[in-house]
Order: sequence, then structure tokens, then C-alpha cells
Amino acid sequence: MGTQAISTTDFKFPGQTELFHGKVRDVYSLGDDKLIIVVTDRVSAFDVVLPRGIPYKGQVLNQLAAHFLEKTADIVPNWLQAVPDPTVSAGLKADPVKVEMVIRGCLVGHAWREYKAGKRELCGVALPEGMQEYDSFPAPIITPTTKEDIGHDEDITEDQIIEHNLATAEEWKQLCDYTRQLFKRGQEMAREQGLVLADTKYEFGRLDGKIILIDEVHTPDSSRYFYADSYDKYVGGDKAEAPRQLSKEFLREWLMDKGFSGEAGQPVPELDDAFINQVSERYIELYEQMSGQTFVKPAAGDPLKRIETNVIGYLETGA
Repeated sequence: MGTQAISTTDFKFPGQTELFHGKVRDVYSLGDDKLIIVVTDRVSAFDVVLPRGIPYKGQVLNQLAAHFLEKTADIVPNWLQAVPDPTVSAGLKADPVKVEMVIRGCLVGHAWREYKAGKRELCGVALPEGMQEYDSFPAPIITPTTKEDIGHDEDITEDQIIEHNLATAEEWKQLCDYTRQLFKRGQEMAREQGLVLADTKYEFGRLDGKIILIDEVHTPDSSRYFYADSYDKYVGGDKAEAPRQLSKEFLREWLMDKGFSGEAGQPVPELDDAFINQVSERYIELYEQMSGQTFVKPAAGDPLKRIETNVIGYLETGA
């Protein structure tokens, strides 16, 4: 690929008070109110971090998230303040709402697997009878999950969220309203670029008594996209080929074909160079398709040194 994947970081930034290594992101806290987030090239599937990183993946996710946070800031305030490096975002630290707001426009992925197994309710939401894979719901449905630091996120209902004090009834209403508005905007933007946003997830936090949008938005790690022409053709009745995806689902399917689904004790299949390159190209393709911009690879050199220099420069100047 001509570059090394950024598998992990361990910087010591001025004013740093804490470092947390997530599945993909390395989160640096600066005091009680600031965050520096480095989006690494780690990749997770079935809540398992795979042993090899994907070159440029972190940059794609970081720049796409910044793009969509900017484009949705009129709907809900968000945490982002600056992008000091292609793989780094800086912004406000909020108290996370421990719920992932998953919203689905059509019957694919986890929802389809549950439906095919005979279930007609998901996260307390009734599912219509007679649906086929890829069919659109009459209106998008919200199917929240828990947000676990370790292990699998679990489906959860509105009643359980309120019962376990993960959100108040008033907050839940606000979260649902923001989620629907964001998804509508995301679907509109996707259509303009020849894509269909099938489903996605949003994460929110509390800051100064208000709900703000945190984490990433409409990226290939948090969302499932189809090429609109292939999707429309399929749901229009031509079932010769399944809709073409631009998402991480193809990675999950590749792993499942090799007998891996994240269950305890299952060995992770080896990701060879050819497949790593293919995944990297998929991420770059989605960036260009989704943003309408050309992806610019960083100059050759040590990416860790570049990140450190850029972040320290940002912290020293505030710009």
C-alpha cells in the first residue's frame, strides 16, 4: 500500500490526563473538557478487533466524520472543534449516553437475520409481515443497543433504557427526534451522491445540560450504504444480483464464509495482503463516493511522528 497501518498510539500530549484505547479510536483526555481522538487503522468485526490494520482507514473515517458533522451541525450541536491531522479530531468532552441509537431504513444485516429466524419484533419495535431482504420499512425504525466498553452490544428496548436510567423519558424523545432528523439528512446526502444509506447508528453525550452528537457520523464503520442504481433495480423486481454495498458488511461476510462470527474460542482468519489492499481500496472508494472529494494520501514518512507534530502544534496555537 506504500504506507504503514497505524495500529496503536501512545502519545504524551501537553495537558494530557488520560488515554483510552477503544476498538478503533485512541482517546486522549485533556483535563475535564477536551478530547483528542486519533482514529487508528484498526478494524473490528463482530466486536472483535482484527489482528491487522487497514492502511488509510483511519484517515477515511476521520475525514468523513468531520465532513458529516459539519453538514449536520444545524440539526444538533456536536463535539468537533478541529481536525489538526488527517487522522485526528479535537473537540469537547461530554458524558456519553450509554445507548447506541441504531436506525434502519430497510431490512438488512442484523435485522434481516433476526427476521429470517422468525422474529417479528426488534428492540420492542413491531416488524411487518411479508417482508423480504432489502425491502424498505414503511418508515425508518429505531432499534437501540447498549453501548458496552467490552464485548458485544445488546439490543435494548425503550422501556429498558428508561428503567435502567440510561436516559430519561424526555431525553429518549430528544434522542429519537435527533436520530430521525440526522438519518433523513444522511439519506438525502447519500442519494445526491448515487448511494442509499440503509442503516446507521448515532452516539450522543450530555454537556452543560444539553444533548450533543459525539463520535462519528455516517461513516462506513457506523453505516451501511448501497449503490442506488443496484438497490433500486433489485427492490424494483430485478433480483438477478443483490444490491452492491459500500460498507463493512462485506468484511463480515468474508469472515463468516471462513467460519468466524466472533464467538468465543473461534480463531480469527488470516487477512492476507491482497485482502487488506482490497479493504483499503473499498474505504477510499466510499470516501470519494460519499464526499464527492478526491482522497489525498499523506506524504510518505512516519505517520506517528506526523500526528504528534500536528497535534502539539494545534494545542500550542489553538488552531
